[in-house]
Amino acid sequence: MRTAEKEETMEFDVIICFEVHAELKTRTKLFCGCPNKVDAPPNSSTCPVCTGQPGALPVLNKRAVEFCIRAGLALNCEVNELSRFARKNYFYPDLPKGYQISQYEMPFCENGHLAILGADGREHRVGIRRVHLEEDAGKLVHSSESMDEAGYSLVDYNRSSVPLIEIVADHTKDPLTSVADARTYLEKMRQVLRYAGVSDCGMEKGQFRCDVNVSLRPKGTLEFGDRAEVKNMSSFRFVTEALEYEIQRQSDLLRSGNPVLQETRLFDEQRKVTLPMRSKEDAPDYRYFPDPDLVEVQIDPEVVSRLRESMPELPDDRSTRLVRDHALPLQEALLLTRDRAVSDFFDRCAVSSRDVTRLSRWIIKDLFKLLKESSLEMDACPFGPEAFAALINSVSSGEITEQAGRTVLEEMFKAGRDPGDIIEEKGLRSIRDDQALESVVSEVLSENPGVVDKIKSGHPEPVNFLVGQVMKKTAGRADAGRVRELLLKKLEIE
Repeated sequence: MRTAEKEETMEFDVIICFEVHAELKTRTKLFCGCPNKVDAPPNSSTCPVCTGQPGALPVLNKRAVEFCIRAGLALNCEVNELSRFARKNYFYPDLPKGYQISQYEMPFCENGHLAILGADGREHRVGIRRVHLEEDAGKLVHSSESMDEAGYSLVDYNRSSVPLIEIVADHTKDPLTSVADARTYLEKMRQVLRYAGVSDCGMEKGQFRCDVNVSLRPKGTLEFGDRAEVKNMSSFRFVTEALEYEIQRQSDLLRSGNPVLQETRLFDEQRKVTLPMRSKEDAPDYRYFPDPDLVEVQIDPEVVSRLRESMPELPDDRSTRLVRDHALPLQEALLLTRDRAVSDFFDRCAVSSRDVTRLSRWIIKDLFKLLKESSLEMDACPFGPEAFAALINSVSSGEITEQAGRTVLEEMFKAGRDPGDIIEEKGLRSIRDDQALESVVSEVLSENPGVVDKIKSGHPEPVNFLVGQVMKKTAGRADAGRVRELLLKKLEIE
């Protein structure tokens, strides 16, 4: 038996494994012609097939199969030439047929990986066991958000039979071992699927969600511990909080000599705790068997080749290209490629930009700030990349100062106007005439004799104040560097 002191000092390895679910953005559902519309009124996008009426037969959506394969290719998977659909049997109010059409022993894609930069600074290739295609269930709407309060639930079958891919990680191949890496994995997974164009991954719409499996084992041992699965997580923050709680809960159990039960749990978002839902099912509990209404799917290798060739540039390749072609710092390249719309915007700007370094800085610092303040995504930016590139070129050429450029940018963001028109209308062109600048400098010096005396007595710090006064008088149209030079010359300071 362990002593109390040893129990208290026991250390554990954490093993985290995700089952990620992403709804595919096909025009219609997986086995019927109903529109795949996330915002449709409740139960308005249904038919006998997706609501499981007797005698209704499924017809496979070819586009959904292609999207599943495309996702597998983006995750470095092998594509199986022969695949089969199976019935996964369980009973729940949002599952009208009493079973879900899914895949079991013959999925479309297997044996892949997703590369992430771990908290230890190393690249980790987290194993992907499989990517399979299935139909989504309906959606339950509860009258009470609390798990402890009685109420009623309504069901919306619009989501029933929406095409869904499930991406199952392989906990035996470079597994996730920290909460930080777990979040990085989910964020990278979402990024890759959006780049691949197979899913919008709107977490607030339930288009990207996950089940997370957590187990602990004493450090130095190889045998995996019993796991708990936390179901239906659709927020990075809640995943992080659930993991932190579950790791602490399991470590407390193991230190006290109690077993960790293999079970399914839910996360209470208000109390930030996981609660038992049911004992964990294994595959036999679902009574999988081949769906008799669907034939096996033979994938032509030429189709796979075509899909591979049509794959867009994925985030890792794109960030590498930005560093290589534009000499951007890696951190800037990673920020620009975090979202495909931002990366596309940058690429289109870079075609006509005279100063890509300034372009990158203005997107990350200035444009991101305006978008965040307005709660907008890049897709909703009020102006296009050509207009933004023209603004950056105006700043880079000295036609306008950086201060004036930010004034123009704010006006562009408000009204979507052309930067050239704003510059002309507001008279923002830079003052390049030294005579005119010297006149303003002399005026500022005469208005601030005390500051001048302090500078001449050996305290140069107030020079910045004088520069600011000149910039104010010129409405930001003067070059701050040139203003400083003229001030120092007038003050006879080297």
